[in-house]
Amino acid sequence: MTTLYLVATPIGNLEDLTSRALRILSEVDLILCEDTRVTKKLLERYNIKTPTLSYHQHSKLQKIDYILSLLKEGKNLALVSDAGTPGISDPGNKLIQEAIRYFERSSKIMELKVIPIPGPSAVTAAASVSGFPMDRFLFLGFPPAKKKRKKFFEEAINQKYPVIFYESPYRIIRTLEELMMINPKLEIVVARELTKKFETVYRGNIEKVIKDVKNNEIRGEFVIIVRKYEQK
Repeated sequence: MTTLYLVATPIGNLEDLTSRALRILSEVDLILCEDTRVTKKLLERYNIKTPTLSYHQHSKLQKIDYILSLLKEGKNLALVSDAGTPGISDPGNKLIQEAIRYFERSSKIMELKVIPIPGPSAVTAAASVSGFPMDRFLFLGFPPAKKKRKKFFEEAINQKYPVIFYESPYRIIRTLEELMMINPKLEIVVARELTKKFETVYRGNIEKVIKDVKNNEIRGEFVIIVRKYEQK
C-alpha cells in the first residue's frame, strides 16, 4: 500500500496549518511542491526536514514518470501547492489522474490510496465572508488573460448562483472595469490578501468597489465574487 496525500497549506497566515497536515508532512518520504522555495519557508517554520521535489504545471513527462515510480516503490508522498488546497486551479488533479491510471493498468489500484488533508482555501474563505447566499455557487478559476474575456464575464454575471473566480494584481482593475461595462449596477465582493496582514474585503456596487481598490495598494492575489443583479 502506498499513499498520495493532498495537503492544504496556508494561503497567507502560517498559523493556519492544521496539526494533521504537520504530522503528514513530517512522516511522508517526499513532498511534491509547486515551488520548493515557497514550501521550504513553511517547512522551516515548523522544523520539518522532509525532502522536497518540484512538481508544477510545466513539469515534463519524465518528472511525472519519476513520481509514479516512487509510488510504485511504496513511497508515501505529499502534494502541496504554494498556498491553499492542491488540485484546485493547479496541476494536482492531473497527477492524481495519472497515478490512478498507472495503478489501474498494472492491476494495483488497491495498492494506491489518495487521501485529502483538508485546510485553507481562498475560495471558501472568500465565500464565508461574502454575505451572499452561498449554499450553491460556481467556481471558475482565473478568467482568460486575452481572448474570450467578455464571454467569460457575461456568463459569470448571468449565472443563477454566485460565481467565484481569481484575479492577479496585474489585471484586477481591468477585470473590474470590464465587468462594470457589462453591468454598472452589479453588486460584487472583492477579497485581497486573505489571512494576511493587509487582508481587505471590498463589497458593494461595482463602481464603488473599483474606487476603493484603486485607493489602496494593489498587491497580492484577489478573489472576486459576483451574483446576478436582481432589480429591487
